[in-house]
This record gives sequence, structure tokens and C-alpha cells, in this order.
Amino acid sequence: MSVHVRSAHEGSFSVGWTGKHGLVIDRGEADGGQGMGFDGGQLLLLAIGACYTNDVFREADQRGLEILGVRVVVESDWEGDPPRARNVRFTTRVEAEADEDEIMDLIQHVDRIAEVHNTLRDGVDVELVEAEAVAMQIEARSR
Repeated sequence: MSVHVRSAHEGSFSVGWTGKHGLVIDRGEADGGQGMGFDGGQLLLLAIGACYTNDVFREADQRGLEILGVRVVVESDWEGDPPRARNVRFTTRVEAEADEDEIMDLIQHVDRIAEVHNTLRDGVDVELVEAEAVAMQIEARSR
């Protein structure tokens, strides 16, 4: 799996994509951005929520349960220098055509097996494998 990120021409924002799917990435206005898209921290939390939601549907299908709706709210604190996500926590509400015990069993099962959650819980190495520095001449613009 791979994703791509590229800054927009002369803008503070970037576009991220994989295959046919894309989204806008930006810093908040207070951080020098235009606030046009998600920042990296928001994308991290979004990945947690997206993974959980997708896995609820997949696991419910394997159990023959009909899911009517899933809601996930993911929160974290950002602390340290440089800042890191701390105290990441999430809540969920799963609505299904099943009894509450079956739904709660599904909720707890997905919490144990969700791929993004387990990647973060177990820790993961992130390695810069290649970098290219390109010096470019910026021409003076006439005003």
C-alpha cells in the first residue's frame, strides 16, 4: 500500500491520494496554513476511526449481522516538544439488527483486531529511505 502527497503550486496546502481517492491536506490558519483540509494529526485520528468503522462492517458481515449505522469519535491530547499524540481514545455507537449482547461482542472484537489500532498499540518503525534536495532559482517577479 502506498499514498502520495504533493504540495499545490505556490500554496500552503497539499493533495494526498492513492488510486482514485484524494483529499486536501493543510495546516490551520494559526499555523500559517489556509485551513483548507485535514492536518496530519487529524488524519491520524481519522485513520483510527475509519479503520474501526470499516472493520465493524467486515466483521459483522462474517457474523451475519446487519449493521444499520456506526459512529466513531476519536480524540487525543497533543503534548511534548515536538508534539505527539497522547491519551488517544475513542467512543463508538453501533446500530444493528441484533441483540445488544451480540452488538457489544462485535464492538469489543473489532477493538481487539482493528489493524490501525494494533499498529499504533504495538508501535511501528518509520524510516526515511530516500530524500532528494533540489535547489531552484526563483526569478524576481515584476510588480
